[in-house]
Amino acid sequence: MAKLILSFDGKPLKEYELDQEIITIGRKPGNDIQIDNLAVSGTHAKILTILNDSFIEDLNSTNGTLINGQRITKHALRNGEKIVIGKHALEYINEAEEAGEGEFEKTMIIRPDANDQPVSSETSKKLNQSIGKIAADLASAGAAGASSQEEAYLELLSGANSGKRMKITKILTTLGKPGVQVAAITQRPLGFFLIVVDAGSYEKRPLVNDQEVSTQAQPLKDSDIIEVAGVKMGFYIE
Repeated sequence: MAKLILSFDGKPLKEYELDQEIITIGRKPGNDIQIDNLAVSGTHAKILTILNDSFIEDLNSTNGTLINGQRITKHALRNGEKIVIGKHALEYINEAEEAGEGEFEKTMIIRPDANDQPVSSETSKKLNQSIGKIAADLASAGAAGASSQEEAYLELLSGANSGKRMKITKILTTLGKPGVQVAAITQRPLGFFLIVVDAGSYEKRPLVNDQEVSTQAQPLKDSDIIEVAGVKMGFYIE
């Protein structure tokens, strides 16, 4: 089970297990994690935990919530990250994530061919931030734990890996090539949807049946043809 370790000036004060879906953090006594400090808003932030994944959301606090020195609104937490609220810090510990058991763990990214050049750390960082925000939005919307009961898979229709199949087992599955174009398939209670993560430098946005996907989530149907970063793949419901 994931937990938070509260500290002040580097000295641990208390541990909190994330044993309920929503845990609030703030100065008022009614919060699950109370931090009695004027730099902390009455109800400062909340943490949403679904299965083995946790997401933090700042609740319009006065002084903000920081992670890695950056002020965040929503953020998918990673093992070892420190949440800074005022002069206090909360370290997020999730051993299940290290073991690769997270529900929002990203599946392999399908790339155009097997000889792609490695992407820069900055590109990977931006991509992970975008995917993390999508995952947090899905969690806030209640998509996790209530995904489609249908099973689906992708089959590559072009490129060096043509014919390869991949079963969709995660709530968030990324497709494409970082730095070129990335999209994601999400499982929701109403079915499967394709969303654009990074339109990138490619001449067209991701396509479904030769039609560009807008900024809205695109519902997917059995036998739809998806094209991301120039790679075509069939989407099939079993």
